[in-house]
Amino acid sequence: MKYPAHLLKLISVLKRLPGVGNKSAERYAFQLLTWSPEILREMAHIIQEVPTRLRHCSECGCLRGEDACSLCDERRAATQKICVIASPRDAFAIESTQEYRGLYHVLGATLSPLQGMDAEQLLLHKLIERIQRHQITEVVIALDSTIEGDATALYIRQELEPLKIKVTRLAFGLPMGSSLDYVDGGTLARAFSARNIY
Repeated sequence: MKYPAHLLKLISVLKRLPGVGNKSAERYAFQLLTWSPEILREMAHIIQEVPTRLRHCSECGCLRGEDACSLCDERRAATQKICVIASPRDAFAIESTQEYRGLYHVLGATLSPLQGMDAEQLLLHKLIERIQRHQITEVVIALDSTIEGDATALYIRQELEPLKIKVTRLAFGLPMGSSLDYVDGGTLARAFSARNIY
């Protein structure tokens, strides 16, 4: 027996979410059927308002509400640091550490020829323009430790070389509280190469 047409549409929409396969989408759809019409209307209203209530900052690319972008504050520019990230979500993760107070620059993606993401799409000219305008002295590259992230970090470093500024990258290595028995070879190799004087 087939599901009703509208339920199939709902399942199809839910499958667009990352990490949601057919079974998960079915489970979510049936869960939504148990919710009251008021809660469903509230959810629909919140989703409908996303394009007008949330937007990307035209300066840094981070996510902002209806107010000015708090991550482009003049006090942050005064630190003369800019952190290059792949996604606006990364800024929230870094901010939660309370270890960094500079500006951010969202690339939107990393180099990935298979997915059609090449160097032109990174829009590095905008990053260079911001570096010069804010007299940035350090660029912190905070990209994932993947083939794409590593290739992008290397490309950025090469492109920024003529500016003669400090380019750093987040350290990679052993997670806090980990045992060497459970650490993969790649992570262990990174930990050795990025070791500090103790």
